[in-house]
This record gives sequence, C-alpha cells and structure tokens, in this order.
Amino acid sequence: MARDIVRRDFMKRVGAAGAIGATGLAGCIGSPGESGGDGGGTEGGDGGGETTTTGGGGGGSGGPEGLVVIGYPESGIQLFRDYYSQSDGSEEILVPDGLRDGAMPGQVGNDMANVTGTAPAAGGPNQEAFNTLFQDEYGSSPGVFTSQTYDSVAIQLLANAAAGANDGTAIQEQMRRIANPDGMTVTPENLVEGVEAAANGEDVNYQGASSATNFNEDGDPASAAYSIWEFADGGTSQVEVQNFEGENPDGAGSSADSGSGGSDREMSVGILLPETGDLASVGQPMIQAAQIPVTQINEANPAGLSVNAQIEDTQTSPSAGTSAAETLASAGVPSVCGSASSGVNVPVSQQVFIPNEIVGCSPSSTALSVSNLDDDDYIFRTAPSDFLQGRVMAQVMSERLGVSSVSTLYVNNDYGQQLSDRFSSVFTEQFGGEVYHKVAFNKGESSYSSVIETALSGPDS
Repeated sequence: MARDIVRRDFMKRVGAAGAIGATGLAGCIGSPGESGGDGGGTEGGDGGGETTTTGGGGGGSGGPEGLVVIGYPESGIQLFRDYYSQSDGSEEILVPDGLRDGAMPGQVGNDMANVTGTAPAAGGPNQEAFNTLFQDEYGSSPGVFTSQTYDSVAIQLLANAAAGANDGTAIQEQMRRIANPDGMTVTPENLVEGVEAAANGEDVNYQGASSATNFNEDGDPASAAYSIWEFADGGTSQVEVQNFEGENPDGAGSSADSGSGGSDREMSVGILLPETGDLASVGQPMIQAAQIPVTQINEANPAGLSVNAQIEDTQTSPSAGTSAAETLASAGVPSVCGSASSGVNVPVSQQVFIPNEIVGCSPSSTALSVSNLDDDDYIFRTAPSDFLQGRVMAQVMSERLGVSSVSTLYVNNDYGQQLSDRFSSVFTEQFGGEVYHKVAFNKGESSYSSVIETALSGPDS
C-alpha cells in the first residue's frame, strides 16, 4: 500500500537577506541563526570582536601571499568590496562553499578572478544514477547537497528494514552495517531490491550518489569528493573534482553483526530541512531529493514494506528547527534526514535527537562541532566534516595555488573559527606554510576595512 508523504503547510518564502541562488550554498556549514546572528551554532548574535594571531615570514610586500575567507554572501559582498578597494587583487584568495554564490562578482563590482573555492561535491560511485532519478522525477538537474540528501534517506530506510522496527536504537545499530562493507551492493538504481534483502536479514552495502557512504567512528563519511571552483560568466564554474580519503576509507565504529529484518509493515522516517528562511532555495531541492527513495519503496512495496515520511520545516532557525524536531519526536519518528545547517543541527541534536534516541543524519551540516557531540552514536551525516575540508583547503592553497604565507578572515562563529583553525593547523604542520593572522569578523557590518587591513599586514604588525 503506497503511503502519502505527510507535511505541514508552510508559506513558501525566501528571506530577502542572504537568499541563495542555485549556484551556491550560504551557510549549510553553520547557517545564520535568528536575528541575523550565528552565535556559534545557537541562537543570538555573533560573539563579537576580532582576534588576531601572528606567525612569521612575509609576502612579497610584507603581507601574506594569500587569504582564506570563510563566511556567507550577505557579509561577503561588503567584505570583498572593501578588500578590492584596499588591494590590487594580487593575493590568492581561497573560500569554502559558504561563499559559493555566482551573483557575488556582480554585486561586488569585480570579476573576483583571484578567488578559488572548494566545496563538497557529489562524487560517489552512483552519482549518475541519482542524477537520472532526479531529472526523471522533477524535470530539472539536482542541486547542491541533493545527492547527500538522497543517500541519507536511503541509508535510513535500509537500516530500518534491517532493524525490523521503527526503533531509533535498533536503527542506529544498523547504520554502519548497511553502509560500510561488506554485503550485497545496493545503489540508487536497485534500492528496492536492497531494502528487500535487508528485510530478509541479508548483509547489504549501500554505495551512494555523494560518496561510498562508509561511516567512520564519528558517524561522518570516511571519504568524500571536493569540487574546486571559480567565479565565471555570472556564476561559478567547476574546475575539477578531487577525491580525498580519511584515515579509514572503509569506515569504522561499532555496528550490529546481523539484523532481525521483517516484512509487511510501515517504516517511518522524518525529513527536517529548510523550506523557508535563508536556506529555502537550497532546502527545497533537498526535500525533493529526500522524497525519491520514499517514492521508490512505496511504489514497489518490497517485502510488503511501505514508508510514512513526515516533513517539517526548520525555517533556517535554531528555535523553529528544534520545535519542528520535537513535532517529529512526538509523532514517534525513529530517524530523521536533517537538519541542513550546523547552526540548527547542533541544538536539534542536543535537545531532541540524542535525549529521545532518534537517529539524525544530516546531508549538509559540516561543522567540526557536530563530530564532537556527545551523541551516544545517534548522529550521522552524509556530508563530510570540515575536518576534511580544512585539509583540502590547505592542500589547494599550498599545492595548487603555490602560496606559502596566508592570513585567514572568518565569520565569528563556531563554523568560521573551527574551519580557520583546522586549515591553519594543516597548512603549517603538513605543508610548511605560515599563517600571519587569524582575524574574526562579525556579520552585517557596514565596513570591513579594519579587519582587511589587519589580514593584509605583515606578520609583526
């Protein structure tokens, strides 16, 4: 019996400040909180102030050869305007996906040709299979983090089928068993057969669209693909995709040895993503992707199984996201795809998922603080941690851009500081580079001239 996808009715709106085009993602790695602030993954304003750390060495004119800028488009526009008014643009600038907005050069008034970016990419072994499914279902190309969203829901449904019950603890014990080697290879193309095999107690190994989806001890992907991109022609252009592996590419961590399985029942899953708010333009395609595996199972009913999916809107807000998560918990949902941003994901995990023994699997929350949660192994994600992104950025800055001295400019929240620190550590220790200054900036300032002046200064300034 096919089940309808349950959803609450929301007005579709996109916040005027920080609206994101299809070319970029502003803040799924630590999204804006309420009242325009980040507050390190919780509600409230920025932490305030700026911090400066100095190192040694110097660029050709006394300043650094490169800059790392970590933030969001709404503040990045003014920051880059001030940068180009103070510099001739000779520094190599590296940014993460939070600043991947193709409209920025036009808004800044500069082609930003000296800016290179990195971003998690859909580089899994079955990316093309997912792309075809999405295009066939919606008549458009999939957007950013849509493949990670599909993988999140597919893994949860496989784990639920293997567990044989809508029970968060039982599903948690199956997450690595069905995602990590070994067993029958399951892909987006044969998900229905994979769910039936899992329900019959067979070993399965899901190979995803976004990555191989092997979970490490923290519940993060053990390997990931990253896109290297540039601004071009009114948008962004992907230069290349590189695959990076963690210490245990086949995954690690505890899991069940077998699954009870079971047939002829309804599986339950929650979808907690932003339909509205600053990330609505990104969240809506992600919600579409989340519904594809649900539809696949409901149309085929493998082993007599069906899916009841309940969608709730985080509104790109920690408080609204927590309230929506509580709605899912009250409905008895055992596992959830979400939430999207780290600023929402951390409080939702701490206040709702973990205490209620609900499995959370975010497709786009990348902040290091997620890996550090005391989560009793209930929190997973199909998007790679900034622990890996920091290393990728350090390697790109050193080897691709040929830079040996940098300063970092980062938005003053957990996401910005943690990614700045991770980049700096790898850049100095593994690539022999020098970091002159690490400078925090607050969102929404009318001018960033002073922080840019500090970042561009020599090591002894």
